[in-house]
Amino acid sequence: MSDGTAAPIPPIPPIHVLLVDDQPLVRAGLRVLMADSPDLAVVGEAGTGDEAVRLARELRPDVVVMDVRMPGMDGIEATRIVTAGPSAPRVLVLTTFDDDEYVYGALRSGASGFLVKDMALDDILAAIRVVAAGDALIAPGVTRRLIEEFAARPEPGTRPGPGTGPEPGSRPGPERDPRTLPGVTAREREVLALVGRGLSNGEIAERLHISAATAKAHVARLFTKLDARDRVQLVILAYEAGLAP
Repeated sequence: MSDGTAAPIPPIPPIHVLLVDDQPLVRAGLRVLMADSPDLAVVGEAGTGDEAVRLARELRPDVVVMDVRMPGMDGIEATRIVTAGPSAPRVLVLTTFDDDEYVYGALRSGASGFLVKDMALDDILAAIRVVAAGDALIAPGVTRRLIEEFAARPEPGTRPGPGTGPEPGSRPGPERDPRTLPGVTAREREVLALVGRGLSNGEIAERLHISAATAKAHVARLFTKLDARDRVQLVILAYEAGLAP
């Protein structure tokens, strides 16, 4: 028979983090800062992409904070391998502002966002928590610059834009219209366009005069239909489809 005393609430386990950077001072700074954060725990460190892949498999962290430029396997390839599979950890990429192509490649490889190395350490910790919660972290200005630059380049096999033509000696490939989104409804295209502009579900609901629950449902269906892991990938797809400015 109960004595009326409430059962103690079990403590929430900390977020397990794997730090990957070829600069020991960067790892040390993060490790020391996380020591004062009871909700974060460093479970391992790696200085190369190969080490990151091995430790991610062995330690099964919740979040991998991944550098981009490292000796041997770089962070982009390591991210692609680490994020493969249904129970993969989330990856938060470390980069510098000028490494646009590296960051874009990392996002395409499955990263849930990226950080600029000169960010305040407290902001980096906050970003780790955001990613661990299943959200994507995007620096809007930098991400827009990355995707606009990439989307402006014709890919092999795509239909050339106005004023462009095949390279001398090249053979025409199969035409593919990147604006085609099979199975996506007109309303879902509207939602995808707003996701591409960085709007939250609440802001999308307000803009389209629908409920927040309906906006969330539309975004969830886009994840499924477009096989996107998170909002970062939806943003990329919105730009590639020509839906975001």
